[in-house]
Amino acid sequence: MASYPVNPRDPGDPYLGFWRERHLCTLTTLRRDGTPHVVPVGVTYDPEAALARVIANRSSRKVRNVRAAGPGGTTVAVCQVDGRRWATLEGRATVSGDPGRVAEAVRRYAERYGRTPAPNPDRVVVEIALTSAMGNV
Repeated sequence: MASYPVNPRDPGDPYLGFWRERHLCTLTTLRRDGTPHVVPVGVTYDPEAALARVIANRSSRKVRNVRAAGPGGTTVAVCQVDGRRWATLEGRATVSGDPGRVAEAVRRYAERYGRTPAPNPDRVVVEIALTSAMGNV
């Protein structure tokens, strides 16, 4: 296995296969003072749209960090690890409370993780417009 960059829109079968497996991931955002905030999350990856999604509560620190950057969003990274295999997606994150976008994120989460999250009226989706991908799978 060698570490390599991949095209987030056309990552290849091994990379995409790894993202289809059920793994907990981390999301790294930046606080206002520039220090990293790293939390475990569920992530879905949509290479056709070059988009990763994280469902969250609108009052969570990760959502506040993304929103603090303004309407254009901020750069974030999501990463998953399984032994020596790992994959990272990077891009520009924004937050949406649009019911259709949140529902799509919940649907994809349920498909990947095998369970539908409980209803949450405060749920939003962190959408990450992917700019780069790398990994060792």
